[in-house]
Amino acid sequence: MARFFTRCLPTAVLLLSALLAAGCTGAASSAERTGGETGSPGGQKVTIMARPLSGVGTVLVDSQGYALYMFQPDDRRSVTCTGACAGTWPPVMVPAGGMVVAGPGVKDTLLGSAADPDGGRVVTYDGWPLYTYTGDVSPGDTTGQNIDLNGGNWWVIRPSGQPLIPQP
Repeated sequence: MARFFTRCLPTAVLLLSALLAAGCTGAASSAERTGGETGSPGGQKVTIMARPLSGVGTVLVDSQGYALYMFQPDDRRSVTCTGACAGTWPPVMVPAGGMVVAGPGVKDTLLGSAADPDGGRVVTYDGWPLYTYTGDVSPGDTTGQNIDLNGGNWWVIRPSGQPLIPQP
């Protein structure tokens, strides 16, 4: 028995260290930040809610309270933020076999999904694909509001389905 521990312990320590390093990065991944929850029979569900946020009023958020944005070039038709753009603005993805759920303040009839050219499906609201912003480091941040980046403007979206476009 002692020989087993002498030979296997170093390997076990290396494996445990690798697992801890992989799982303890400290930052939420885009999948963790986009409202995925377990519990639906077919897989995960993504809940979209409405919540008042400082400086912008009531807007759409994911289940963790992160603001959701729309991208003007998507024009309520299709996902156009892909590749490097999606690295900065991660789309809210529908997990395979999952579903999108309307939380408090959200109209179920406005929820949907669109094909992502990078693969999978992106949650939509009134036709607008929804994204989070990596610059929002805490729930309730809206640092992506009214930014012209990656080829177009980014705005938070109201529960009515209208983007919050500042008036000149």
